[in-house]
Amino acid sequence: MDKYEKVKKIGEGSFGKAVLVKSKEDGHQYVIKEIGISGMSSKERQESRKEVAVLANMSHPNIVQYKESFEEGGCLYIVMDYCEGGDLFKKINSQKGVLFSEEQILDWFVQICLALKHVHDRKILHRDIKSQNIFLTKDGTVQLGDFGIARVLNSTVELARTCIGTPYYLSPEICENKPYNNKSDIWALGCVLYEMCTLKHAFEAGNMKNLVLKIIRGSYPPVSVHYSQELRSLLAQLFKRNPRERPSVSSVLDKPFLTCRIEKFLTPQVEHMMRCFSYSLNLCKPELSALCSCRLMLDCSRVHVIHTVAIFI
Repeated sequence: MDKYEKVKKIGEGSFGKAVLVKSKEDGHQYVIKEIGISGMSSKERQESRKEVAVLANMSHPNIVQYKESFEEGGCLYIVMDYCEGGDLFKKINSQKGVLFSEEQILDWFVQICLALKHVHDRKILHRDIKSQNIFLTKDGTVQLGDFGIARVLNSTVELARTCIGTPYYLSPEICENKPYNNKSDIWALGCVLYEMCTLKHAFEAGNMKNLVLKIIRGSYPPVSVHYSQELRSLLAQLFKRNPRERPSVSSVLDKPFLTCRIEKFLTPQVEHMMRCFSYSLNLCKPELSALCSCRLMLDCSRVHVIHTVAIFI
């Protein structure tokens, strides 16, 4: 920690705490996630280090950037970029009941989907998608963060069984203690979209039991007709009770009213990553223009199995 000067604590959870720091080397601000590992078993320490391995490989303009990690004084420290614009949850609350424009919602939503596609293409479940884990940079770019309970899938059909996540965003299959896959992230994506449209959670109740019942039934107040039929129809698809009926993130991005927005978020970095990733999958196109024309929608069923470890943090 000698390289960093503590500014303030900005969060705390079962994992440990998050601290805003200033680098003594470059003067930039970062967030350090501090995880106490001295009391952990060797297996738990190993799992914490695996989280770092996942984060280190998540390089995308719409994902909070990993900087470095180190162990010191019985703690594991993970250094990440600091998003000065705060999180989406705070942004929603600051509206004081004034709805966002559909233009703004869709611009944010497309960026969230591009980040999630990057994650899912690498056979990783985020498992804790929520407005508090979606951040805004100073220039308004959206970044997905907190992969603390991410899980890497060893095959396209592997299903996780651990019940995790934030209650408001839990999918019906998790509530019913059934196996789940990336379609649970899609449900949570729907919860975030609903929240942006209404400034409220889709599923709310006075206690956990009633919340679970509402989620399982899939009953939620309708979104205002102020928003387009395309947007409201998409929300209904994301909230399909049967996970098999929910679209993949690639299918979501392939919808015409979203596809037309993708191009402005295709930075050179994204184009380069997609080119390299397609080569690694033997799916490369002759020209980059052909790659761009497919709008970043690689067929997930053709993605090669990535043999990596599961993350249970």
